[in-house]
Amino acid sequence: FAAQRHVLTYMEDAVSQLLENREDISQYGIARFFTEYFNSVRQGTHILFREFSFVQATPHNRASFLRTFWRCFRTVGKNGGKYSNLLTAQEYHCLLQLLCPDFPVELTQKAARIVLMDDAMDCLMSFSDFLFAFQIQFYYSEFLESVAAIYQDLLAGKNPNTVIVPTSSSGQHWQRQPPNDCSPLDGVEASLFYQCLETLCDRSKYSCPPSALVKEMLSSAQRLTFYGFLMALAKDQGINRALGALPDKGDLFLDPAMDQELEKLVAQVSGLSISGPTSSSGDAANLPVRNSPRINSPWKPLHHRRKMDAESEGSNEETDSSEN
Repeated sequence: FAAQRHVLTYMEDAVSQLLENREDISQYGIARFFTEYFNSVRQGTHILFREFSFVQATPHNRASFLRTFWRCFRTVGKNGGKYSNLLTAQEYHCLLQLLCPDFPVELTQKAARIVLMDDAMDCLMSFSDFLFAFQIQFYYSEFLESVAAIYQDLLAGKNPNTVIVPTSSSGQHWQRQPPNDCSPLDGVEASLFYQCLETLCDRSKYSCPPSALVKEMLSSAQRLTFYGFLMALAKDQGINRALGALPDKGDLFLDPAMDQELEKLVAQVSGLSISGPTSSSGDAANLPVRNSPRINSPWKPLHHRRKMDAESEGSNEETDSSEN
């Protein structure tokens, strides 16, 4: 159970955070720190502003990142006019970097290629098209690298019994090219392709889509191309539900819980603006001033804010005493 849930990964990260910020944490106790840390893991907020190596470390981290990306930027596709929800791959990558500063551009480009295929990489994409393609590319990245290797072997005319089914990622499969006498446009036979995928899913130590859903998806096809297969994965709602990070496409722009929080925030801001003075500079000086917290590193835990709050309170006391 511990290995399946990657408990050791989170324990090591929690201890690392504890040692890095032990002075801050000593103010409110180690027990409270671990409680807050594992609550954030359960809620899926633990991946915010963390390094990419941690974001991709476990399936739960990947699913949490996908869910967070959707919840933060779903309004990109929900609001505005006809073309307001269309962005380029580079613009989507900028959004990803707001949540993970060192997110690799290669993953964004691979996700965009699923949508654009033969189109130029600077073409516009809808939020929903990019999101579901990105989900497949990001969550199943190691699986897709192995699939690419299998596809190239079949395209080269190798017998399925001699095709080498990778069990780990070498990071080089995407660079393999078919021989000159093969036509990539023809694709490969779907039934042979699925046989190899079934073996891969049985052997792979990485996350794979359910083989039964893949078989059902390929049952109506005689031949298919690699990117045709990726597009089919991205569009399959059964695979999306099995992964469990995103809602169905029809509910993509619905998030009542987030909408309620935003409404509360807007109401609070509106209340401050309505009650705020408009002409008296003396009254304005009496309003509490909240400085934006200075973040030294995007990977600092949220507990880092406690120290800054304490310092801020201390500086206020000094100011009050100096005025007296």
